[in-house]
Amino acid sequence: MQSRVWLAFNVELVKNKRDTQLRLDIMMRSNFSLKSVSCAILALLAITLSSACTNTSGPSEKIIEYARSATPENPETAEIYQRSCMACHGNGTSDAPLTGDKNAWQPRMEKGMDTLLDNVVSGMGGMPPYGLCMDCNAAEFQALITFMATPAQI
Repeated sequence: MQSRVWLAFNVELVKNKRDTQLRLDIMMRSNFSLKSVSCAILALLAITLSSACTNTSGPSEKIIEYARSATPENPETAEIYQRSCMACHGNGTSDAPLTGDKNAWQPRMEKGMDTLLDNVVSGMGGMPPYGLCMDCNAAEFQALITFMATPAQI
């Protein structure tokens, strides 16, 4: 009797092992397919992103040059601009609209100053809330926006 139980137990183990092996084989084939699809998607994404990075419709070199050197006339506004805004709006390496770039600022200005002030306070895109100026008030933000949105005279 004991040998029958032992034999039945071993037969069940063998069945389970075969069943488990079949399931593993199926899963491995599925994973291989998913892996191939994932690689193809990543390759397409890389190609798309690399072509997007070569977009030449950005600001001209003159605008970039202007943005790097522009400074508000008001000393207090200039100090705030240099510590909080210039890193992104003055160098052309982020998605932030460059200071003096009429094409970048015009659609934003068309939304109205209230909307722009709301965007600054709550943050937008890569810009953190308050645009890194936690001690600025609405009048200072408005002066900064007006300065940055004024088209460069080049």
